[in-house]
Amino acid sequence: MRASEGVPLITYQRTLDLAPLAHARARLPSPPGFAAIVAKAFALVAREQPILRTLVIDFPWPHFYELPRSVGAIAIAREIDGEDCVLMQKVVAPDELSLACVDGLIREAQTAPVDAVPMFRKLLRIGALPWPVRRLVWWSGLSLARQRANFFGSFGLSSVSAIGEGDLYPMSPGPYMLSYGRLDDDHRLTMVIRFDHRLIDAAPVARIMTRLEQVLNTAITGELQAMYCPTTGKLPARAVGA
Repeated sequence: MRASEGVPLITYQRTLDLAPLAHARARLPSPPGFAAIVAKAFALVAREQPILRTLVIDFPWPHFYELPRSVGAIAIAREIDGEDCVLMQKVVAPDELSLACVDGLIREAQTAPVDAVPMFRKLLRIGALPWPVRRLVWWSGLSLARQRANFFGSFGLSSVSAIGEGDLYPMSPGPYMLSYGRLDDDHRLTMVIRFDHRLIDAAPVARIMTRLEQVLNTAITGELQAMYCPTTGKLPARAVGA
C-alpha cells in the first residue's frame, strides 16, 4: 500500500460480452476459475502489445523497462494463525502455460499449506524482517528493474466475485491491476483495469480491453472447448497438466 501511494492510477471499467466463453466453460464438470482465465488472456494480449509488459522504474533515474514475458501477481485470500490476510501468488508467463496449469497454480496457493507455496514463504520472510531491513528489501524490489516483476509482477489480479456481488478497485504499485465481477445470466462480465497513467493513456487501454474480450471469446474459448471430452464429459489427459 505504501508503494502504491505515489502511483497515478487511472480506472477504466467495461462490461464484456463473454457468451462463447461462458458456453464452453459451462460444459466442463470442473472448469478453470476466472482468475486463471483472465490471467492467461491478459498475458496473451501482452504478448502482442509490449506496453503491457513495460514497467515504470524510478532508479537510478525515471525510465521504462520492457519485460520479455508477463508475470502475473494473483491475490489469494488466506488465513494465518486465525487472521485473514492476502498473499500474492506469482505466475510467470501464463500465456505459455495451459489453462489447467495456471488454474492449478492458483488452486494450490488457495489450498496448500502456506509454507508450501514458494512465493508465500518469500513474502512472509520479508514481513518478519526488522523494519529498516524490510523497508530496504521492498525498496530494492520496487526500484531494481530486474527484480520488480519478481516481487510485484507486470500485472496484478484481484477479485472478490467468488464471495458476492460488487466492484473492486484495488491499489497497486502498477503498472496494471485487474479486477472482475461475477458472470451474470446474460454472460456479461464487468472488468476493471487500473493503470499507471505515466505509462499509458485511456484510449489505448480501451482498445486493449476490446482485444481482451476478443481473446477471451476466441483463444481461451477454443482451449476450453478442447478440454471437453464429449463421451465422458471429463477432461482429456492432454488438458490436465503441469
